[in-house]
Amino acid sequence: MGLISTLRVSASGLSAERLRMDLIADNLANANTTRTPDGQPYRRKVAIFAPIAPTPRMPGGVRVVQIAQDPSPPRMVYDPSHPDADANGYVAYPNVDIVHEMVDVITASRAYEANIQAFNAAKDMFLRTLDIGRV
Repeated sequence: MGLISTLRVSASGLSAERLRMDLIADNLANANTTRTPDGQPYRRKVAIFAPIAPTPRMPGGVRVVQIAQDPSPPRMVYDPSHPDADANGYVAYPNVDIVHEMVDVITASRAYEANIQAFNAAKDMFLRTLDIGRV
């Protein structure tokens, strides 16, 4: 694998993890959104990753193949005074768990940092190769 190919692999990981962090931020921002334009509570979004198969001309990597909604049911909270309460006084809150989202953001952040380190290591090797050629 060439040096440029290594940079492409790291760049694909950076792009995928950035999208993952954007989705986590969206989930956290909507953790209390009980009514979206379709009238339902917000549904947690997750990124589905898939490997990019390497070819002779292109390296492997990772890509986001889908942004899926978490199928878990909404949290039901008893609050008869809430405008979105049902006939029994329960409000359907999003299926967003703040603790789970914070664990996901730490995981995504560390994966992002690892890709930056790999990118910088490849870049440094590339620069050192150029220095060898100058001697």
